[in-house]
Amino acid sequence: MTKRKMFLRMITASLLRRRSRMLVALLSIAIGAAILSGLVTIYYDVPRQMGAQFRNYGANMLLASSGEERMRMAAAQAALESIPEDKILGATPYRYVTVQMTRNQLSFVTAGTDFSQVQLTSPYFVVEGAYPSGSRQILLGKEVAETIGAKVNSVIELSYRPAETASAGSEIIPGVLLTGSAVGFNNNPVYVTLRVDEDLRITELTVNADTQTPEYGGQCAEPFFTQRFIGKQIPVTLNEDVDAVTGATMTSQAVTDAINHSGAAETPAAAGSSLNMTVAGILDTGGKEESYIFMSQEDLTALTGEQDQIDVMELSVSASSDELAEYIDAINGNQKDVTARLVKRITNSETAVLSKLQSLVFLVTAVVLVLTMICVSTTMMAVVTERRKEIGLRKALGASDSSIRTEFLGEGMFLGLLGGLLGGLLGFGFAQIVSVNVFGSSIQLQPLLLPVAIIVSMAIAALSCLLPIKRAVAIDPALVLKGE
Repeated sequence: MTKRKMFLRMITASLLRRRSRMLVALLSIAIGAAILSGLVTIYYDVPRQMGAQFRNYGANMLLASSGEERMRMAAAQAALESIPEDKILGATPYRYVTVQMTRNQLSFVTAGTDFSQVQLTSPYFVVEGAYPSGSRQILLGKEVAETIGAKVNSVIELSYRPAETASAGSEIIPGVLLTGSAVGFNNNPVYVTLRVDEDLRITELTVNADTQTPEYGGQCAEPFFTQRFIGKQIPVTLNEDVDAVTGATMTSQAVTDAINHSGAAETPAAAGSSLNMTVAGILDTGGKEESYIFMSQEDLTALTGEQDQIDVMELSVSASSDELAEYIDAINGNQKDVTARLVKRITNSETAVLSKLQSLVFLVTAVVLVLTMICVSTTMMAVVTERRKEIGLRKALGASDSSIRTEFLGEGMFLGLLGGLLGGLLGFGFAQIVSVNVFGSSIQLQPLLLPVAIIVSMAIAALSCLLPIKRAVAIDPALVLKGE
């Protein structure tokens, strides 16, 4: 019999003689390995799972024009080439204009878009009826529908006229509601309504800047900006009488121009066009989208006569925050007409949740491994105590300390091998159950996880045996043989 076979026989015989204790140690290692492999699988799959969940809350990247002109669709498509195709879940273009409802004499912001992409980048949209699927169909925001009393299948006549600044010299009448408009960012109109007193000082002011960028130009409709004009005498000079909104100079100037050229008489309408549109659905989001009208890009082109122009493109990209930053740098570095930026409220939330969740997984894994080590070490200490006489006799017969170390270490490593193999398989099942119940989808198997679980289990078992081995080697054969 070779030394290797003899060694294996000694280990297996020792383990079988103390089945109850070794079973406890084996189960401890298996449970530790199962939790380790399960949590590590979840740890690496969580970004994918959480990313898919966060995509339900909207886009995480925006493309916009880097200059004053509207962005061309071709430029946006060229920018998308900087992002791997399999990472793009959806890319929705939007172009905003203000249209008039002929019958109601009301104006609303209208967005031309691609409805097939809207459903990918904004899955949280709730639609009563259906998304438009053909020409001359629109999606009404709930707020708009309530204002005009429209329902699904209602027919609405929409008209469009290019924005023009009211001419100087319009009649300004104290106490009468005045209106005005001027061209702001990206040649989009800004509308104002106001009243003045006998000294032509502004007493009331409302600004409609829905066609401007929400992050910057949209602030010009907020009270903190409109209140700056109260008490100012027409004509108003920007940055002398009133400070502009930081980052929205063009929109601020448009508001000032619209005020200075406002009047009680409506400015003669520029040439435009009208279309009869059928309401395919009513949109309910609880957000600003409820005040918009949505139509296809083709219908908006037919209404305005302008094509291949968009204001913004919303992207839903399945990637980590670091990958998103790389894509943005690539777009901004390669495209001179397009600028990319993150939707920070989505990206920051996703990064924070992932960071905390992964930290929690790491902490739980570390605690479980420490408890496993303590359990195995305690069991091996009890085994050493039981075998004290055997160890003393063997040492008295000439057994070396290294042979005793090797035998106990071999027993621990063998337990680690079996426990790691069993726990690794159970861990994947555990991760699968967690993934299905929490995220509603199956988890991806990590092929290297099983060998890693076995190696870690064997290492934990080896570390657990160090103190028991030290105690076994310290046994004095003379004291044991004397019965002390």
